[in-house]
Parts: sequence; C-alpha cells; structure tokens
Amino acid sequence: MRLADYLDKGASLGGDAPCLTMNGKTLGYDEVVRRSREVAGALQASGIRRGDRVAVLSGNDPLALTCVFGISRAGAVWCPVNPRNEAEENRQLLDLFGCRCLLFQRRFAPLVDRIRDRLPELTVLVCLDGAVDGAVGFEEWIDGAPEPEEVPVAAGELCMLAGTGGTTGKPKGVRLTAENMATATALTLMSYPFGDRPRYLALAPLTHSAGVLTFPVLTLGGEVVIMPEPDLGEFLRLIEHHRVTHAFLPPTVIYGLLDHPALDSTDLTSLRCLWYGAAPMSPTRLEEALVRIGPVLGQLFGQTEAPNMISTLAPAEHFHEDGTIARERLSSAGRPTPLTQVAVMDAAGALLPRGARGEIVVRGPLVMAGYHEDAEATAAASKYGWHHTGDVGYLDEENYLHIVDRMKDMIITGGFNVYSAEVEQALRAHPAVQDCAVLGLPDDKWGERVTAVVQLRPGREVAAGELVAFVKERLGSVKTPKQVEIWPDLPRSKIGKVLKPEIRSRLVPVRG
Repeated sequence: MRLADYLDKGASLGGDAPCLTMNGKTLGYDEVVRRSREVAGALQASGIRRGDRVAVLSGNDPLALTCVFGISRAGAVWCPVNPRNEAEENRQLLDLFGCRCLLFQRRFAPLVDRIRDRLPELTVLVCLDGAVDGAVGFEEWIDGAPEPEEVPVAAGELCMLAGTGGTTGKPKGVRLTAENMATATALTLMSYPFGDRPRYLALAPLTHSAGVLTFPVLTLGGEVVIMPEPDLGEFLRLIEHHRVTHAFLPPTVIYGLLDHPALDSTDLTSLRCLWYGAAPMSPTRLEEALVRIGPVLGQLFGQTEAPNMISTLAPAEHFHEDGTIARERLSSAGRPTPLTQVAVMDAAGALLPRGARGEIVVRGPLVMAGYHEDAEATAAASKYGWHHTGDVGYLDEENYLHIVDRMKDMIITGGFNVYSAEVEQALRAHPAVQDCAVLGLPDDKWGERVTAVVQLRPGREVAAGELVAFVKERLGSVKTPKQVEIWPDLPRSKIGKVLKPEIRSRLVPVRG
C-alpha cells in the first residue's frame, strides 16, 4: 500500500466523515483526498517524478499532513524534516536525500533562507501559508494543477526517508519502504484496542511516531485531532470535548500530565489507548497513571529503523487476570510483535538463552531497507543477518522484553558493568524525582564514576545524600552514584529524550 491508500481506505467508509481537525475546523475525508490530489498534480507539474524526494518542514498542521498523501500519490518519497532541528542538521539531511522539493510553513522561512543556497538539487520551494521571497505560495502553486497521474507502488519501493536525528556526527537517513509502513500499520491494528472510527489526538510531533500512528487511524475511517502547539491543559480539554479514543505521549509528558491540576477533574472515559514510548518510563509513575488516567496505557517500542512495533505492551497486559496491576511487567517493553523476530545476541553473533543479557536484535518486514547511501553503516547494523538495535536487554520466561540500557551508555566502574538505565529507574522511584540521567564520567580511582543528574518534581526538595542512600538500599554500593547533581531541567531532544552527550559536555570540563 502507498501512504495515500490509508487515507483512501478511510474515505471509502464515508467521504463526509471527519478526517482532520484543528482549532475547531474539521476537514472531511473527501476534502482531504481532493486536496491531496491537487498536491500530487502540482508536484508532477513542477517536474517531480517517481522516486524523487520531497521534504515537508512544518509543525503539526492538517495541510502538511495532507501533503504527505499528495507526495505518495505522485510516486515521490516523503522526507519529514523536524523544525526543531538545527538549520545545519536539516541542510545535511536534505542534501543527503537529494531533495528536489521543499514544502514549508512561513514561520520557517528564515531557516530555509539559511540553507537553500547550499542545496543545489532543491529547485521547487512552496510556502504552505502564503508566498515568501524565493518560494511560491501554496494556493498559487496548486491553482490550475492538472489531474495527477497516480503512481502505484512497486515491491521494495521507498515511501519515506527519515533522519535518525543523532546527537553527534552527521545524521543518517533511514530507508523505509511501503512494506515497512504496512507492517507497522498492521501490527498497530493487531496489538491495541480499536473500534469503529477512532479519534486520535496528536500532540507529539507528526514527524515522529505520532505521524506514523495516524495511518491505522485513517484506515479505520477515524478522525485525527491535531494540536499545533503542545499544551497539556488543552490536551485534556480536547480529550473531553472530542471524546478522544487514542493518543501518544512520551513518558516525560505523561509525568507532566500526572502533575497537572486539571487531570483528576477531566472526563477521560472515552480513552481506549494512551500510547507511551520513545524513552523508558518509571514503573512507579506508570502505576500512578494506570490508577489516575485509567487502564488504557499501551507501550510501544521501536526505532526509526524499525518503526514503533518491535514489541508492545497492550493496555490489558498491564494487569493480571484478576485485575491487579502486573508490576513485574511495568519495567518491560512488552512482548515481540507477531510479524517481528526478536532475539538477544552476544558480541560473536551467538543467540543467547532467556534471561541472558546481550544486544537486542530484530528481523522481519518491519526492519528498514538500510541507511541511505551508507553501505558501511548498513552492513554494521545488519551483521549476522539481524538488525542490531544498539540496546542491551533480555527476554524473560514469559517472553517479555526488558531493555537494560543503550550499549553506548553502559558504565564500567571498578571493573564492574553498571547499566545506567537500571540506576535511572531506581532514582525515578523516589517520590521527589521527576526525571534523571545517569552516565559515567572519567575517574582516576574507578575508571568511570557513576554520576546522576536529577530533575525534581515541581515543589519538591531532596538532598543529594538522600538520593544516594535511596539507590544504595535498592541496588548496592557498586551501582550507587558517586556524584549527584540536581538541575532545574534536563536538556532534551526534539522528541523529549534526555541528551546525555550535552550533559556530559557540561560536566566534564568542570569536573574533568
């Protein structure tokens, strides 16, 4: 299936049904289909051909999402560009992808001006909300566009090129095929509760997991309610107003939701699944969410290279059959999905038995077609015939996947291996801790000393020594931080992940 086929499938269930909603304005399916056809026709009239790369630089917006389906109809490849990236990172991605067309919102015109002269292949620039210098306005661009020649998808053909958004070095481009997207969509529909015409609230950036999750919703003829800016009070209001059934939030945003004064007075009974993922979640706060938000939390684990659905923990799996919370599962990433093989591998390529720790590896139709124009990185990631996730973990006796740490984040202190994620989970169990990051810093005695940087919950205070004692009681002295810093906030990426390299760069010059 093309990406446009998910929209068309929803339209076939009723063209007048609400499709995309923002700020109180709703577009029906027939209108979104019509506009996506206009985009496809305008792309082809601008010289865009099958396989050409077309980038979209926009915040959450119905027109930007509609353009994704137009790109698909024209047979081109969608290149989502995150507006929160630095200009140079976006330039590198557009150059790597060889993008010929860029569709962007006016507010990002200054960013475009800084990079366009160094993108020789970029010949078509369209501003989605009015003409600006060097770019045609969207309405003028589509005016008089011919009927598009719709291009069917071929086996193995790309539908999306996504940047990895790495925090160091040049970003890599992930080649995702129509089969990858179809697999992710099918697994979403298999793994979580859906009914007729779900209503999905998109607060998180549509350039990431939140965007991919629109495809199964649209396939069912559902409505996507789009938030242009993140606002937790508005998020709660929209759930109640639109009777929202599905939403996705990173754990840090769920923590903010749990601390929001309007949470307990909001009617959340329409929710069937509140997805969480993209970073580890505190089991303590997850249990709180299950009680206060409801038995609707659903975890997804994936990465850009294998979108969203490597493993899942459906809402029902957070509980035992007798209705009690399954606390032993809350620290897991759920079970491997039906169309995906998941194993744990040692450094020599041998698959390990249950309970043994090693690198989590994956194979199946969810896994990317490789890194764009980077044969060396592709070969390294697919060594021994499996995709290497870079995560350390294990499978337990019930086949639940436990992610222990990123391989690059493991700390070797005094000759012992310490997994930073394990220490972070212990710290997050403290009632005063909102979030934290644990890393190893150079140390003359220990080689690396376990160091924790902690962000406290609003209105809370705690001494560093109390946190040290709290972890020591749970994990022992080897894994206990030798250094604890309390910061008002932690540096984060575009999707809310804590940026450990930035934390390290702040601490090492001072602590050296």
